[in-house]
Amino acid sequence: MNNIIIKNAAQVVTCSGFEGKRGAEMSNLHVIENGTVIVTDGIISHVLKKGEAIPIDVSGYKEIDATGKALLPGFVDPHTHFVFGGHREEEFSWRMRGDSYMSIMERGGGIVNTTKATREASEEELYNSAKRRLDDMLELGITTVEGKSGYGLDKDTEMKQLRVMRKLNEDHPMDIVSTFMGPHATPAEWKGREDEFIDFNINEMLPLVAKEKLAECADIFCEENVFTIEQSRRFLTAAREHGFLLKLHADEIVQFGGAELAGELKVLSADHLLQASDEGIKAMADNGVVATLLPLTAFSLKEEYARGRDMIDANCIVALATDLNPGSSHTASAPLLFAIACIYMNLSPEEAVTAYTINSAAAVNRADTVGSIDVGKQGDMILLKYPSYKFLPYYVGMNCVETVIKKGLVVKS
Repeated sequence: MNNIIIKNAAQVVTCSGFEGKRGAEMSNLHVIENGTVIVTDGIISHVLKKGEAIPIDVSGYKEIDATGKALLPGFVDPHTHFVFGGHREEEFSWRMRGDSYMSIMERGGGIVNTTKATREASEEELYNSAKRRLDDMLELGITTVEGKSGYGLDKDTEMKQLRVMRKLNEDHPMDIVSTFMGPHATPAEWKGREDEFIDFNINEMLPLVAKEKLAECADIFCEENVFTIEQSRRFLTAAREHGFLLKLHADEIVQFGGAELAGELKVLSADHLLQASDEGIKAMADNGVVATLLPLTAFSLKEEYARGRDMIDANCIVALATDLNPGSSHTASAPLLFAIACIYMNLSPEEAVTAYTINSAAAVNRADTVGSIDVGKQGDMILLKYPSYKFLPYYVGMNCVETVIKKGLVVKS
């Protein structure tokens, strides 16, 4: 039985809500001092304030005394590429000597390098390495994660990546939201035939992935020298016709119009956005697009951070994600994510918590089931070693998650 009662938490940081929050709403965490939360059959059944009587018989429930500790929703990471083969530590050293991300891509590095290693890896090898990454993320309080394909760039390997994610979703405590990202880059065999590669993804891959029910979302890398606005529009429009929710890598390297396209198509989320224009920010805010920011990528690439403060002030729904991948962000460090978001992107601790809970849940279409401590939602929660959520950015780069609860079960303590 997934029954648990967490009593006397110094703070129950509920992040209460069933949809993404925007603007000033992001600062309201709906904190309950000295609260108690009850999970029954894996679902949150009661959220009680100090002094409220426990209304049900909890004699058979696992009990946790959370005195002096803060209780939060489990973190939701809405943008990762956690299934891949090989590593790119050599390219990291090239970047440290000043080589640009795009110049490394042009000489066979970057995504295409990982594509070769992922094609060569067996399904079992990919499963085992991805499982280890999920284990590490769970230790940091991440209880739901999005994973993208896109390191196959051919039929067999893309399907292999997605099958690994489906199996891990069945086997691992974490919930996995799968995204098909066939147009992540143009592989060598399609160079110079980018339009035909988009046709291949539209005509062959989207119907196959939809038939096998291997992904909920579809994504494309809309960027100069990768895929154009028109190619991205064509792919995403076709993906929507097959029932996929839409995501978009937008305006990462140059100001390209990706955020404007995201608004035009009313996609679920637009991600990266380092170079998003004022017009693009407005288009996202006006059309309910979640602006998913990836500060660990900017940190690793030594780029300027996305204008998260401006986006919040423009009434955007802002989420945070780690972008765990083998190249531009080889980390899933939630602690570092919080520190950078607050110290360098000028988000308040409250906004950062909202961005990595209820808003990141909205970025993967899960705000109705996870991302907050509300009656009726999954019992996904984390208990900190400290009495306040403000320790998340303050305890810089250090993990202050003591206990992780998934669907009412303690999965890490």
